[in-house]
Amino acid sequence: MADDQKHIYRIYFHNSGQIYEVYAHSIYQSDLFGFVEIEDYVFGEKSQMVIDPGEDKLRNEFAGVQRSFIPLHSIVRVDEVEKEGTAKITDGAGATVTPFPLPMPGKKG
Repeated sequence: MADDQKHIYRIYFHNSGQIYEVYAHSIYQSDLFGFVEIEDYVFGEKSQMVIDPGEDKLRNEFAGVQRSFIPLHSIVRVDEVEKEGTAKITDGAGATVTPFPLPMPGKKG
């Protein structure tokens, strides 16, 4: 196992009113200003008898994705963990985490 494959990160981010929890081996600041890059997603074994529908939805959504560029202001939290958990999507409504407010374009003041 390569040295960079030993690290597993749990990443929470906002996407379309929902909070995504995904696991990946690489996350870093992008060369694109204001973005974070996520590479090498980790999902549970597909051969398991019981398949979590939430994780399966994420697996399908990120199938074939080599790298994701997530806006920095969408990132809620990043943890380095010992092993991957179950990737899932939760409803962002009623969440206790409020996105950082952004200035309105063109509004001075």
